[in-house]
Amino acid sequence: MLELLPPPPADPLWDLAAEYAADPRPERLNLVLGVYRDHTGNTPVMAAVREAEIRLAERSASKEYRGLSGNTAFNHAMLSMVLGTDARTARATAVQTVAGTGALRLLADLVRQTRPGTTVWISDPAYVNHRPILEAAGLTVRTYGRLDAAGLPDTTHMLDDLRAAGRDDVVLLQGCCHNPTGVDPSFETWEELAELAATNGWIPFVDLAYHGLGDGLDADLRATRMLADRLPEMLISVSCSKNFGLYSDRTGCAVVLGSSRQALRHVETALQNAARTLYSMPPEHGAAVVTTILQDEDLRAAWRAELDVMRHRITSNRSDLVAHLAALGRATEAHSLARQKGMFSMLPLTPDDMRRLRRRFAIYGTASGRINIAGVSAHRIPTLAQGIAAVLDTVDTARPVPSL
Repeated sequence: MLELLPPPPADPLWDLAAEYAADPRPERLNLVLGVYRDHTGNTPVMAAVREAEIRLAERSASKEYRGLSGNTAFNHAMLSMVLGTDARTARATAVQTVAGTGALRLLADLVRQTRPGTTVWISDPAYVNHRPILEAAGLTVRTYGRLDAAGLPDTTHMLDDLRAAGRDDVVLLQGCCHNPTGVDPSFETWEELAELAATNGWIPFVDLAYHGLGDGLDADLRATRMLADRLPEMLISVSCSKNFGLYSDRTGCAVVLGSSRQALRHVETALQNAARTLYSMPPEHGAAVVTTILQDEDLRAAWRAELDVMRHRITSNRSDLVAHLAALGRATEAHSLARQKGMFSMLPLTPDDMRRLRRRFAIYGTASGRINIAGVSAHRIPTLAQGIAAVLDTVDTARPVPSL
């Protein structure tokens, strides 16, 4: 049997991570994977998380099965955090998942059960795992544009593309800090999207993976809450990997909003059934940590303060990179980067340019040009800027001069 298995494609991100690990150059810089690193280059355990873990260890609760929906207290806490008001949570249901990826897959399975053959629209460019997850669930995928040639928001293109989405379609929207581009729609554009969804009848599927790392927790959730207020149905996948630092604990939540509790009567069971066939039940530890934090006023305040520190460091890194690039004569590229937010920045570099950046300067980003701006130590920003500028200078030199 095994000899019949064709060679599967390798995961490009983890391939790059392996190449980085094998690189002997001590100055190498890993900006591939989306993890937050502090000024020392480490991915810290948040103090609020550590305190919650101490309390859980002292409590020594049972490790008995939680059930197919996972930790229900966690689910309620996540609904409150994401949706904000009782009026919204009253028409929502949630199940705990294996991180945001598990939430994406469970909700994709729900769409397929409800509307077989549904088309899901994703952005171009999109998070690298969106298309594989949706297609693995048996859904058709189409794309909508978001950016112009300069890497700036192109609202007209986006809305024109999505006018083709109809009543049987789902549109996947990243709620904030877009991966890989770092470019978010304005709130006015979000309002236009809500109006278009209401008119054409398509359902928003909001992916929340970086809330709290862009403009602040409530600001980053503003568009999602507005959609919940204005539309009868919505799907939301939520990750706790980035804003709680629970990367390896795989903690997330799948949320579904309906027009009423009656409209949701079969949803939780359908999600439970999908989970049962995929992984049965999600892991408890991360959910228990998040619940402990969100249910305790002091811990919640401490967590939000830490989250703000992380956000400010990311913003400072991006501002420093913009300033250094401008000083090196790359003002146009710096202007584009300045419009971005969150963990990722999209460089105006081709896959060949990114290969040059990797080979000449030991700076590792994805082939698409994405770098993890949250993974750079502040003292390495000048090195990063110099490498980017040098590659751009090479590109400019190689470009033929137009004849007069």
